[in-house]
Amino acid sequence: MAWSTREIAELAGTSLRAVRHYHEVGLLPEPERRANGYKQYGVAHLVRLLRIKRLVDLGFSLSQIAAMGKEDDHPEAALRTLDAELAATIERLQRARVELGLILQRSAPTDLPAELAPAADAEMSDADRSLVVVMSRVIGPERMQAYADMLQDFPTDPTDRELDTLPADADEATRQALAERMAPHIRTLLETHPGLVAPDTDAPRGERFATQTVSAAMKELYNPAQLDTMRRAHELLARESDADPA
Repeated sequence: MAWSTREIAELAGTSLRAVRHYHEVGLLPEPERRANGYKQYGVAHLVRLLRIKRLVDLGFSLSQIAAMGKEDDHPEAALRTLDAELAATIERLQRARVELGLILQRSAPTDLPAELAPAADAEMSDADRSLVVVMSRVIGPERMQAYADMLQDFPTDPTDRELDTLPADADEATRQALAERMAPHIRTLLETHPGLVAPDTDAPRGERFATQTVSAAMKELYNPAQLDTMRRAHELLARESDADPA
């Protein structure tokens, strides 16, 4: 019995393109050709093609199939490895479905973890929102929860808008005055949510990496005057804390 390339592809339930690709990567041996130059496939080719398709359908890559060699009748080690990979994939997809459910339920944006979804409703500037997105990838669960708690009822303050619109060439007096007006608002936030400045010891890639990444993001998201004003406000709070006899 002999079949053409199209016929053997149809018998195996695959495509002409797949058959040709299996030849190219060495998974399927080239058949003899008829006198007219057309390929002539036999039963051995069909059996091999069906095995390849079966393994592909199970989830094996072509490189994995090639590595099996003649052990593809029952490649136990490869099957166990694939089973573990599929289990990990199923777990990841299940987590993704849970997150999708929360996103749909809360009409939340897709760039934020579900616990930070309130950030979408908070009156935040684009820079602040972008910083939260970056932080969500590097800070630890404890600080993440502190930010989530704060965003549940994000308190607004007139100085937020002033900082958002502060021009890069704002003079020193303007920056200092804004920092002094910002300090009480920041103090209230930190007193209500002390976890915002807690040591990030549970950060996925370490506290130092988290600090460096957040610092680098801030330098790109805020202009020099905004950064200087925030620094001044925190220095004022630090001096207040040092002066507090308690």
